[in-house]
Amino acid sequence: MFLNKIKTGASGILTYGITPPKSETPAEKIPQIAERTISRIIPLDIDALIVYDVQDESARTSEERPFPFLKALDPFEFASEYLRELHLPKIIYRPAGKFAAEELSTWLHDLTNQQFYPVFVGVPAPDYPVKTSLPEAYQLWSRHKNNSVIGAVTIPERHEVLKDEDVRILDKMSHGVSYFISQCVFNVEYAKKVINDLCLTCREKQIEPPTIIFTLTACGSLKTLGFMEWLGIHIPESLKEEFKNSDDMLKRSVQVCMDIATELTEYCSTLCVPFGFNIESVAIRKDEIEASIAMVDQIAAMFYRKGLREAKVSASN
Repeated sequence: MFLNKIKTGASGILTYGITPPKSETPAEKIPQIAERTISRIIPLDIDALIVYDVQDESARTSEERPFPFLKALDPFEFASEYLRELHLPKIIYRPAGKFAAEELSTWLHDLTNQQFYPVFVGVPAPDYPVKTSLPEAYQLWSRHKNNSVIGAVTIPERHEVLKDEDVRILDKMSHGVSYFISQCVFNVEYAKKVINDLCLTCREKQIEPPTIIFTLTACGSLKTLGFMEWLGIHIPESLKEEFKNSDDMLKRSVQVCMDIATELTEYCSTLCVPFGFNIESVAIRKDEIEASIAMVDQIAAMFYRKGLREAKVSASN
């Protein structure tokens, strides 16, 4: 129902985000990884699975990357070849600028045939040679608009600095984008500011607002905390110190994520923007994976209590 929920502007959308296995993974182990992924996702009450495209963004900053970059498998290939048993809509990230128009057109055709949905993201660095511009990529996608939807990324931190995220969102909407997935949110005020300004701008221009899906991620270690900051995620100083001094950082971060989900749900419910949440599971630690699953279950239950979501019917029923 993901396609219908986006097209009708329904709130209460819930997605789960993963990264593909690393390229260096032995071929015989990839099906095993996929099987474990499928087994933990099947019970979840989600509308779609997001499979990220992992890029080396080291060139965009002079700061040292906390974790070494390891190339990952192509997200579309992983989803289409190894996650077939997972009968869910799949959202595939792709940096459109890295591909020639013909190659991108073929990819979009294959994607639509699989009933997958694209999210175009930027190239890894500002000086990266662009083969296809975003407007050109959106034009290629428009051939599939009758039975597809296309998403984009929104960054609350960028709005705090440039004050123009609402304008960026409306510009992409003019090219057919109907939903936006945020960078991971740890500063709830930044996220609320984007929503407030977007509502004002949409009302002023008499435009129906897009769906905003806020990403939440549990943080279980100081190294993960540093990596989030390296990615440009703003973590308020008071919250950062709280994490560092916590006896159980993972547990506390889950509590913070749930508080953010509750606050954004209350806030968005009073405004014009359809909304939902994306729970990332990009860690390899078992406790962090389990924490992400718990977050999905808790948010689904919250949506159900608020009438934003129907209870999932099990296969046995």
